[in-house]
Amino acid sequence: MNYHDYIWDLGGTLLDNYESSTRAFVETLKEFGYQADHDSVYQKLKEYKANEAKVLETPILFQGAKELLAKIQRQGSRNFLVSHRDNQVIVILEKTEIIDYFTEVVTADNGFSRKPSPESMLYLKEKYQIDNCLVIGDRDIDKQAGESAGFDTLLVDGSKSLMEIIE
Repeated sequence: MNYHDYIWDLGGTLLDNYESSTRAFVETLKEFGYQADHDSVYQKLKEYKANEAKVLETPILFQGAKELLAKIQRQGSRNFLVSHRDNQVIVILEKTEIIDYFTEVVTADNGFSRKPSPESMLYLKEKYQIDNCLVIGDRDIDKQAGESAGFDTLLVDGSKSLMEIIE
């Protein structure tokens, strides 16, 4: 690991929210079990969001996520998190017992523009004098934001352990 600082995305990167969302969606489909018109789908999406919130009460980390965050911290490096979600992120980080591995967590409640805007990353860059950083995410918007902030980037897809990818 050749970086002093790491800026992480949460959903799809550290948190296997695609699995969580899939489970919530499957549960919602099971509850309604039929195809519907626009208005029916709209109502079912509200139910889906309620199911998603229930599933996120027991969030699932990707394999190796906690160990990698701990290793980075033990080496004297820093972890940061940038998420488009609100402060619900803090609860998720507490439930997965990884909150203490982050120097700072930036959420939608901080008021920065959403990725691909580099605004939140530039804030971290200035505040913590970051110059040797890797931004890790699962979508092109993570890569765009990191590159616009002047950082190296890495996209992950969940097919390998984060420990395998980063090392």
